[in-house]
Order: sequence, then C-alpha cells, then structure tokens
Amino acid sequence: MTILRTNRNDSQHVERLSMAQILEAVTPDNVPFRFSAYDGSSTGPEDATFGINLRTPRGASYIATAPGDLGMARAYIAGDLDLEGVHPGDPYPLLTAMGDMHFAMPPARTVAAIARSLGIDLLKPPPPPPQEALPRWRRVAEGLRHSRTRDADAIHHHYDVSNRFYEMVLGPSMTYTCACYPTDNATLEEAQENKYRLVFDKLRLKEGDRLLDIGSGWGGMVRYAARRGVRVIGATLSREQAQWAQDAIRREGLQDLAEVRFSDYRDVAESGFDAVSSIGLTEHIGVRNYPAYFRFIKDRLRPGGLVLNHCITRPDNRGRASAGAFIDRYVFPDGELTGSGTIISSMQDVGLEVRHEENLREHYAKTLAGWCQYLVDNWDECVAEVGEATARVWGLYMAGSRVGFERNVVQLHQVLAVKLDGQGKADLPLRPWWQA
Repeated sequence: MTILRTNRNDSQHVERLSMAQILEAVTPDNVPFRFSAYDGSSTGPEDATFGINLRTPRGASYIATAPGDLGMARAYIAGDLDLEGVHPGDPYPLLTAMGDMHFAMPPARTVAAIARSLGIDLLKPPPPPPQEALPRWRRVAEGLRHSRTRDADAIHHHYDVSNRFYEMVLGPSMTYTCACYPTDNATLEEAQENKYRLVFDKLRLKEGDRLLDIGSGWGGMVRYAARRGVRVIGATLSREQAQWAQDAIRREGLQDLAEVRFSDYRDVAESGFDAVSSIGLTEHIGVRNYPAYFRFIKDRLRPGGLVLNHCITRPDNRGRASAGAFIDRYVFPDGELTGSGTIISSMQDVGLEVRHEENLREHYAKTLAGWCQYLVDNWDECVAEVGEATARVWGLYMAGSRVGFERNVVQLHQVLAVKLDGQGKADLPLRPWWQA
C-alpha cells in the first residue's frame, strides 16, 4: 500500500505527494493502466498493455487547472502527455480502459496535500494549445450563438482543416456522417453507399424529382441523388467543402443536375422541393432554433414532400447540452445535442407529420472505427498535412466518440416526416416502402 493509500484514512500526514500518488488519491479503484510521470513516479500494473506518460510540469498544470477531459486533452495535444501502447490515430483501447475508471474526492487533508504538492506555479493555467477555440463566453465577439456569423466561424473551425486531410481520414466516399452497415462485415465504403441509398429510398426520390440537401458537406448525398436523375441543390457553410463538391460534380458530369453552394441554408430561396435531406447538421444549429429550422424546411417542401433528419442525439430529452468541453473547444464549437424526442416534437409542432424514426447508434461506433483505421494507415501523411497536434485531436476525438456511442452516451437518429396537404393527406404507402 502506498503512502497515499494510507493517507486516505488520515492515519499519516503527507507533506508532498508525487504525481503518481496524486492520481491514486482521486481514483478509489486500482489504476487499470501504467502511469508514469516526469518526477520519476509511477503507478498501475507494471505489465499493463497500455500506459500514460505525463512528460512535463506544464502537462500537470493543464490537468490541474482544467479537470476532466479538457485538461487531459490540452496536455496530450500540446505533447506534454503521451499515450503508450496505442497508436495516436486510434487510442480507443486505452480510452476504453480509462472509461472504466472512477474518480472520487479524497479526504480534506489529502486535498490540501495535493494543493501543496502542486504548488502555486502548477496551479496557474498555461496558455492552451493553438488548436483550441475560444471558450463560449468569449465567442460573443463573433456574434450571438448560432447567429449567421458565428455559425460560419464554427463551421470554418472544424471543416476547413484541409480537404486532403479529410480525404485521408474519411476515405473514398468523402462522407463525414454515420454510415449504415448492411451487414456486420461490410466495409466502410459499402456502408456509406448504403446510407445514401437508405436516405434516397426513405425520401421516395425518383428521376426528375427535386431535392434540397442542407449541410451537404462534400456533396455525397447530392451526387448520389444526381446520378439517379434527381435535381439537387446542396448548401454548406464551408468554402473548402463547396469547392471540393463542385469539382467532384464536374468530374462526374453531373453539373446539369447538381450544385453545392457555399451558402447558409437560410439563403436558399427556392421552394417546392419533393424532399429535403438534413444529414449531420442539426447538431450545429442550436436546440432553441429547431422550430425556425423545421419551419424553414416545411416552407421549402411541396405538399406531400418528405424530410429526413439524420443527426447525433442524446439518450434523453432533459434539456440541451454541449458535447463536452473538449469537443466544444477542439471539434464542434457551439455544438448542442438533445434527445430524439425533442427533435420529433419540434418537427410535429411546426406541422410536419413524423412517420418513422430509428436509432443507428451502433452503426456510428463502427463508422468511427473505420475513420480511425484510415487515420492510422495514413498517419505520416496526415501529420505532414496538418501537423501532429491536429492529427492527435482527430484520433482522440474519433476514438473517444466511438466509446461514447458504444456506451450509449450518445446516439444517432434518423427521423422521417411529411408535409401534409391542405386536407391532411400524405399520399404515402400504408407500410414502410424502403429496405432497411
């Protein structure tokens, strides 16, 4: 038993604690991995498969001044903390082990000993890594949350990293949303194609129809529909996405049927669409804006037109929440998640009739595993393209998200709704018309 374990029972006074002892103080269970620190201390099984190495005092300061995922992420992204036994492109096995840990507040005397051991210098927050976005309270200079200007800045932060980087991480489909696996052993590319097939079929699209794809990304849904004779308008707030998508449309000879605009979806003036697809955008618009968002969609549909909303959700409907401090600062600034019930209610409240919903939670876990594998396979080229710190952000974010989907911390729902005509008719088949 270490000095610190004894100290938990207040039987011995400790003047100065090592980094390993501090970790032991806040973990009531045994540490399931090997932990080592710059002060020479260590804890956890010596033969552990995975480990964490706290390399510098600055790393300790990051963790001490921003407890939780943000402090750990800052130290890791800045290079002050290393993960051992896993590839930085896919630290999933270690994150799974860390997810099994429990943290608890130690006795008051131990808390005081931790503070004395860290000292005043380590309790001063160091500047965060340059990859980090401003905290929410400081983003007011960019406009109110989910104003057009601030939404554009948030999208730019995440999506305008590098099209070449995304090509290496997302693979040939260039699709950055949850796939739908037709079988457990299907490839990621097969699953992404199947996802577009599923959306297309649910929307009952056919040659000659008109589709509005909101938040179109690199144009995957736009091009899938156009190949089948559908006329499509896509809109994205990412200039790089729009340029890549337009180039892909021209390469495939689809320019007479499809376009992806560098545009806020609210600037799309056309109406009378047969269908609207919203794939991976609702997370960005803010829960309080759902009524206006779904009202906009309803106004763009013809009577009898269908809308499919595909987005990340929470497993409950108790209010709204950001996706966590790390995600908010490094991945999706201003992102908000809520439950599928809130989304369904918002659609119903503007007069859309919901006809079907399904949860693809396990599919997103498999999708993230595929993206991490691409990042591992292309690690050196990805680092050369965007730098090691940004590549670390992506490996940490995608592997951590995979854990979240597997453990039902987050879900992914597709909700299908119809705009009824003036007599309340939908003109739809009596039973689902698509193959799941």
